[in-house]
Amino acid sequence: MRAFLIALLLLVLPAPLVAREAAPPAEDHSWAFETSDIPVDPAFRFGRLDNGMRYIVRSNATPAGTAVVRMLVETGSLDESDSERGYAHFVEHMAFNGSKRVPEGQMVALLERNGLAFGADTNASTSFERTVYKLDLPRSDPALLDTALMLMRETASELSISQEAVDRERGVILSEMRDRNTFSLRNTMDSIEFFYPGSRYLLRMPIGTAETLNAASAASLRAFYEREYVPAHVTLVVVGDFDVAQIVTGIQRHFGHWPAAPSEPQPDAGPIARKDKGRTDIYVDPALSERVSVVRTGRWLEEPDSVAQRQENLLRSIGYDIVNRRLQRLSRQANPPFRGAGFGTGDVFETARSTRLIVDTVDRHWRAGLLAAAVEYRRALAYGFAASEVAEQVASIRNALVNAAGSADTRSNATLAGSALALVTDRTVPSTPQTVLQRFEAFAPRITPKAVLAALKREVIPLRKPLIRFEGRFAPEGGEKALRKTWKEATKAAIDRELAADASAFGYTDFGPAGKVVSDRVDPRLGIREVRFANGVMLNLKRTDIEQDKVRVSVSIDGGDMLDTPSDPLATEMVSYLDEGGLGKHSRDDLETILAGRTVGFGLRSDEASFDGLYRTTPRDLQLQLELIAALITDPGYRSEGQVQYRQQINNYFARLRATPDSALQADLGAILSGGDPRFSLQPVETYRRLTYAKLGQEIGDRLAHGAIEVGIVGDFDEDQAIAQVARTLGALPPRETSFRDYADQPPRPFTNDRDPRLIRHGGAPDQALLRLTWPTRDDSDPVETLKLELLERVIRIELTDELREALGKAYSPSASSSLSRHWKGYGVFSINASVDVADVAATGKAIGQVVQSLRSAPVSEDLLQRARQPMLESLQNGLKSNAGWLSLVDRAQTESERIDRYLKATGRLEALTASDVQAMAQRYLGPAEGIEVLVLPESAELPAS
Repeated sequence: MRAFLIALLLLVLPAPLVAREAAPPAEDHSWAFETSDIPVDPAFRFGRLDNGMRYIVRSNATPAGTAVVRMLVETGSLDESDSERGYAHFVEHMAFNGSKRVPEGQMVALLERNGLAFGADTNASTSFERTVYKLDLPRSDPALLDTALMLMRETASELSISQEAVDRERGVILSEMRDRNTFSLRNTMDSIEFFYPGSRYLLRMPIGTAETLNAASAASLRAFYEREYVPAHVTLVVVGDFDVAQIVTGIQRHFGHWPAAPSEPQPDAGPIARKDKGRTDIYVDPALSERVSVVRTGRWLEEPDSVAQRQENLLRSIGYDIVNRRLQRLSRQANPPFRGAGFGTGDVFETARSTRLIVDTVDRHWRAGLLAAAVEYRRALAYGFAASEVAEQVASIRNALVNAAGSADTRSNATLAGSALALVTDRTVPSTPQTVLQRFEAFAPRITPKAVLAALKREVIPLRKPLIRFEGRFAPEGGEKALRKTWKEATKAAIDRELAADASAFGYTDFGPAGKVVSDRVDPRLGIREVRFANGVMLNLKRTDIEQDKVRVSVSIDGGDMLDTPSDPLATEMVSYLDEGGLGKHSRDDLETILAGRTVGFGLRSDEASFDGLYRTTPRDLQLQLELIAALITDPGYRSEGQVQYRQQINNYFARLRATPDSALQADLGAILSGGDPRFSLQPVETYRRLTYAKLGQEIGDRLAHGAIEVGIVGDFDEDQAIAQVARTLGALPPRETSFRDYADQPPRPFTNDRDPRLIRHGGAPDQALLRLTWPTRDDSDPVETLKLELLERVIRIELTDELREALGKAYSPSASSSLSRHWKGYGVFSINASVDVADVAATGKAIGQVVQSLRSAPVSEDLLQRARQPMLESLQNGLKSNAGWLSLVDRAQTESERIDRYLKATGRLEALTASDVQAMAQRYLGPAEGIEVLVLPESAELPAS
């Protein structure tokens, strides 16, 4: 099934589900490749047991020595009756509460002992259509693989579902429901109700209802479980570094005796009136930014995966991408008509398709935005596209396919598992990237403006008398009539052909004479090559074969947040928007066209003591990537359209500042913890609105021109060639400082001396509360102390999960965190967060206090220590099995060389830590009088008695 709308639209609303009017057909459990002319990737092994269960297995060694397991159950909230709403999700939760072979409450502990962290490596999700269980195995040894298969088999049909466990887990699910009740969800629900009134979809949100969840019993959940969890609904996917035959044998051994059972087709998601038109809706919420959605829905186009259909889809996608490129260009003007807009069509549940035009505007400017976006939509359908616009999109597509083919043999386990699941969920045939590229090149000559327009028109539903929905903080002046009148005006406005501008050549290829290498050595610890140029630039290189045809690049420039001062606390605030200002010779929008078909990154962010950039490129684009970095450092554009983008973001941020407990906490926490230090406190909105690129240039210009630079390059590249490329770019710049500053003259980062409890108010749901406890700790200069605090963090996470989530059912996702500063000497914090019901604040605080006090009073058990430590050890063991892991050490190998020693010694140090060390950390830092309690309550809620 093709993705719904464009990526932009996926980010703003869940796919609106559309239903058939006829009864659903019988379930189809065939493999899509059996009737497709697309050759399936032969490295996958597909199978079906006698009971009807299917499996997909593939051997893969990226990362080496690991594996992933996915179990797809084709049941979701659409399968529920009126009295079962939320049951599919409830059963998913019960999967972690014990089975015939795993005692109650021991499934998560069993996985933790084997190195899988709960949440990160052990997870599950439930949607309208399906439930997916996920295990990321840190090792692919036979014992752990067999354990994973056993657990999936237990989940498939052997869950205990005791009444006691149901009663405990009910509170967790109700907590999850409470936490998700935000302005965004309420807006989404209203949107679905408007576009698809009376549909089953609207009444089957996966979380369920409080009424049905409270009524759920072990018997009713088991009835749903036994009806829906049948072999014909299950597909098991296993990908990793193992022998395929052994895994297949294991699947047959664990699942082969599971009795076959009748499988019911999924109920329809409708009814939907496909001819619904002409209605208008206005939804107002103080946290919502302004948006107008224009929609029409039509019949679904049944289009099985085939070569011809992929060609049709490719032409359509190019058409949509060109329209959205035009809309993006308008949003990047100095005086843009809208903040952003998107146009697209997509399938939903293989039952219908919807065409949407979505326009995001600044408050009270919806009319100008809707008119401008509608003109572009109409212009495209009336006049089509220029050859240059098509060529830009074709270049981007070709580049992506070339990249995929080049790295095909080192695709990750997760990526391959995703392709396997798509065969079941979307009936998309997994073929090799090489054959995809070959088919594209054969078809490319037929990708013409005329063909693109024709394909677009074959799918697009004309937006005649559409459904129009407004959302925002302020109702539109003139109400529904004004919205409808504006759309009518937009459909009659005169339109001209698009005048596509020709792309210019990239203007930054000469930075002067190539820099001279003055030092070139290999660090024997990890084989990292360290180079220094005469101008002071440092370069660190590590060639790996982990990802073929891929290169990761990092750059660090002295500066960062250390440039902020008490009198000028926002000096570096706009750094993350530097790229929106483009370059001196090219606007940000021009760069979009110039760089089409190339794999490069752009931009910087401000860290504690440096401006950093992380980029992904390829060997053939490494030179361009380095040129782009050098250009941004030496000639940032500081164009006004970037300022506009920044101010729009700031206005939205402040408008929803207290819409949820979490946003309210983040707004005030910096000032609370720092005692009001302006560098770490939110400033008045007008202070942000007054910021300009001119000021940013003054603040960071000296660092960009003179600050020390360190570059890291990791991946599949030629080292000597990369050194020469850096020499021609960053190495050719004027002389720079040869070391990063220590900023010892900066005032230290304070932790307030006022330990009184704080109260923050939020404007969200009246039952939502958030409790945050924060203790001052230390910086990260001592590697052993750092590990001890991280281990304490892991222990407390487990204890909080066991106590607040599993035992009390008070919180869905309590958390703990240790954050130690590298650059602010002496500064670090340890925190605990719990989102709970207002009525449970006192009980939650008491439970957290008991957890902390127990850790201070006595050492934890060896079992708990193992559950906390083993995932850390596995993470260290796998740390250098990815280029991202390598880059975390390569990036500052010269100026922060001690990090390499830390990594090499971390496993031994961690294994040497004891339960007494954990206790000592809790005693030293988590004293009851040392922490600050911050409570976030609704505006109208009374303060709890204790």
